[in-house]
Amino acid sequence: MKPQLKRITAVLPVERIEPCLPFWEAVGMVRTVEVPHGDCLGFVILAGHGLEVMLQTWDSIADDVPAQAEEVRSARAYLFIEVADIAAIERALASFPVVLPRRTTFYGATEVGYREPGGHAVTFAQFNGSDPGPA
Repeated sequence: MKPQLKRITAVLPVERIEPCLPFWEAVGMVRTVEVPHGDCLGFVILAGHGLEVMLQTWDSIADDVPAQAEEVRSARAYLFIEVADIAAIERALASFPVVLPRRTTFYGATEVGYREPGGHAVTFAQFNGSDPGPA
């Protein structure tokens, strides 16, 4: 019998957590766990809409898993998040840099992508076939 996976959660390595929080909070994520590391946050869990993402600082990871201390500084994630209303995402993230302008894909998604303050690429996609609203 194969193992049964129950959940997958991205842990995004970042230099500092605090600058990343407004991005995630703008789309409805809330802090459910905060762990300090020195005089700042070293780890947080953000949850909302049945989803979860974790942020951990490079220094916290280095202390936790020294063998990964250098690797995490260049690690970048590319997240793909399905949403109900792409226009609502664009309004919520209007102050953040767009790295993938709104487009319609060959597989029927309306997408827009951002670079969150930690350096990771986040693409939001609406699939439900409804009108995605004005660009």
